[in-house]
Amino acid sequence: MSTAPTGSSTLPASGAAPAPSGRRANPWLTLVAVAFGLFMVGLDGSVVSIANPEIGRALHASTADLQWVTNAYLLALAASLILGGKLGDRFGRRTFYLVGVAGFTLASVAIGLSGSIAGVIVFRAFQGLFGGLLMPNTLGLLRAVFPPKKFGMAVGIWAMVSSVSTALGPIVGGLLVQHVGWESVFYINAPVGVLALAVSAFVLPQSRDSTGHHRFDVGGVVLLALGLVVLVFGVVKGETWGWTAAGTLGSLAAGLAVLALFCRHETRREHPLLPMRLFRSPALTIGTVITAVNFFTLLGSIFFIMLYLQNVRGFSPVEAGVRTLPLSLASVVAAPLGAAVTDRFGARVSMPIGMLLQAGASLWMLTWQSDSAYGAFWPPFVALGLGVGMVMSASSEAIVGNAPVRDGGVAGGLQATALQVGGALGTSVLVSLISGRVGGTLVDELTGAGVPAQAAARLGEAEDAVSMGVAPVSASMPEQLRAAVVEGSGHAFMNGVHTAAAVTAVLCLAGAVLAAVGVRRGSVPAAG
Repeated sequence: MSTAPTGSSTLPASGAAPAPSGRRANPWLTLVAVAFGLFMVGLDGSVVSIANPEIGRALHASTADLQWVTNAYLLALAASLILGGKLGDRFGRRTFYLVGVAGFTLASVAIGLSGSIAGVIVFRAFQGLFGGLLMPNTLGLLRAVFPPKKFGMAVGIWAMVSSVSTALGPIVGGLLVQHVGWESVFYINAPVGVLALAVSAFVLPQSRDSTGHHRFDVGGVVLLALGLVVLVFGVVKGETWGWTAAGTLGSLAAGLAVLALFCRHETRREHPLLPMRLFRSPALTIGTVITAVNFFTLLGSIFFIMLYLQNVRGFSPVEAGVRTLPLSLASVVAAPLGAAVTDRFGARVSMPIGMLLQAGASLWMLTWQSDSAYGAFWPPFVALGLGVGMVMSASSEAIVGNAPVRDGGVAGGLQATALQVGGALGTSVLVSLISGRVGGTLVDELTGAGVPAQAAARLGEAEDAVSMGVAPVSASMPEQLRAAVVEGSGHAFMNGVHTAAAVTAVLCLAGAVLAAVGVRRGSVPAAG
């Protein structure tokens, strides 16, 4: 559990906003206000995947176009998160949170009105940019108004809102796409955004921590944005280019090199964009790593779970979303529970517990088959939701709670960046693992299911479709052959799922060990 920053004062720093009074002095009203914006961004992040097929049909978009609907958002978000937190810390967290909410809302409406795939991609990038202003300042605002003893519980509720909004995305998206249209998954942000602006303008206090002679780190902004964009670009293209392709390796290496240059640059700045002194705290550093592993597991697992439920089992988007409700409900319970455990025993206990729960969920998935009953699904869904919610609370406390108040926005941006990079890696890496495993086993599984060897060899070329859970059958196939192809394709897909689940289990077990060994209770936030 974190302690108050050393050397901190109850008096406003030079250039800081005056102490709030009245309704703006109530930290719980601040939590309510930021929850609206957080819910909007979390929901949007997961409903879009449900809408993508309909967007493709309606706008005659290619597969590459649909990839950029996601990638444009992700790249813009990754490039702007830490900058958004820094701007809030210096010029006003309330100001940049409101700008982020307003911009995100307007960009959402513009996507629905665009009428072309190019417009959707451009405004998705604007969504990411404004999301980068919004997200880190939610935690920065909470860090500034909650006393240390209550900050952990506030983070628990923050994590609950984030987890639930992400988990509800498939259900809400399925209902909207099925009964209204793909534009509605973006239009839904309009009423939420307007409500967020109204409540926030009424109750949010202004908070900032700026010195009177602060020179903005323009070089750091450029280096960090460039490094993250290039790195995330390599991650999201690794799935299609191949992880050993020159383009993928070159992008990853270039991104890491630029980020290393950024770190060197920051150590030489009087007022850096991302103070390297923050990483003196083992809890903050490990919390950042665990955040990435947490969302690697969550978003990567949700991706292949939805492929399995919809394409292999034949459920509609709404039916698939309803069947993942145990994950959502478990997240609701786990976030405040994780905060309470962190307050009582420290992140050294709560983070490993959350990681072990996720590892258990992944290991349980190794028992799944293409025709498994629902009784095999809901227990790992519950374990995954409990683990994600608990780690979300614990890692938020470890990262933001172990940063000085004046760096609360930057710490929030650091956490959100780790979350986005981890999620991007999870989806891309696990899809690649599934594809590779399917490609290596498809022909054997088809022949084992009774498909003639010659036909199985031809169907082996359809590994991309099978990697998405789609059996390469046609109406002209005899019924017996069609059944054999469906059976063999299902087995090959499950081979890929088992490989992906094994990898997430190993990562989560490693994360549990890292947190248990590396995090110490009562660590002091980096001052200076």
